[in-house]
Amino acid sequence: MAGMTRRTMVGGIGAALPAAALAGQNGAAPAPVILSTWDFGAAANDAAIARLRAGGSLLDAIEAGARVPEADLSNHSVGKGGYPDRDGHVTLDAVIMDDAGHVGAVAALEDVTHAVSVARAVMERTPHTLLVGEGARRFALDNGFRAESLLTPDAEAEWRKWLSTAKYQPVANIENRRPAPGSALDHDTIGIVGRGADGRFAGACTTSGMAFKMRGRVGDSPQVGAGLFVEAGVGAATATGVGEEVTRIAGSARVVSSMRAGMAPAAACREAVEHIVRLRGKAIDGMQVGFIAIGRTGAIGAFALMPGFTYALTGPDGRSTVHPAPSLRG
Repeated sequence: MAGMTRRTMVGGIGAALPAAALAGQNGAAPAPVILSTWDFGAAANDAAIARLRAGGSLLDAIEAGARVPEADLSNHSVGKGGYPDRDGHVTLDAVIMDDAGHVGAVAALEDVTHAVSVARAVMERTPHTLLVGEGARRFALDNGFRAESLLTPDAEAEWRKWLSTAKYQPVANIENRRPAPGSALDHDTIGIVGRGADGRFAGACTTSGMAFKMRGRVGDSPQVGAGLFVEAGVGAATATGVGEEVTRIAGSARVVSSMRAGMAPAAACREAVEHIVRLRGKAIDGMQVGFIAIGRTGAIGAFALMPGFTYALTGPDGRSTVHPAPSLRG
């Protein structure tokens, strides 16, 4: 990655890269493509590519990428260090999926940092697709995951500041900002999707959820078809933003369905955002919703409701770059 920092903001690519740009160079075999949400997705992409180069499968790579923000204590939106619910409990949601129909998810998981790995264990070691709450926690511990406190001093301090006002105000694009004293996070996710050199797809989505949410609240992230969807021969999509709005339209499944019908990834992401606006009108003023997608040929797309959403792309050259997504408003 010489000459390029992982956090470089790159313009000029727009909402999509053409398939030709992603299909290898000088007639070489197609290279893998990794796409993820937000600036911090670049580090996740790097880990995913490293795992592929070490001989891992695409699913291994996606899991490795998602684990990076889960372990980043400076990231208050995913994993350990995530902001708690209004009762002071950090609860995690995650899903992982491949295009062979294998899927695993957890919701409201406590005391285990790597929710995405627990989700994969659900996929591979149980007949189920989703475990929640205490059942998810007990499954994780029974399968060798280590219990630890997820509430860091920084996150606890922010929660106690919030308690002094106990008012929740959504703040768009908070994933890319350091919170001001006393502020709240409203939507917190990393979604990561990949297309392997063989044309297969996989993806994951992991989050600590809406900061200071009601106890038991689960957003779109662990729900197949809402926060993530993958389909063989078609593509993969994932979502970020206010999860309730994504869930209302089964957003990621909608994006993939549009691609199946022949729509380009960028257009499919835009259509989903526009549908939310038609459905919800002024009820979503000030909120952010964004989608990213990879299509059958490796072309990518991204679109958001509000300006400020960014995505990280790792293409055939192996470099991870961050791009601003086009938006409907602003």
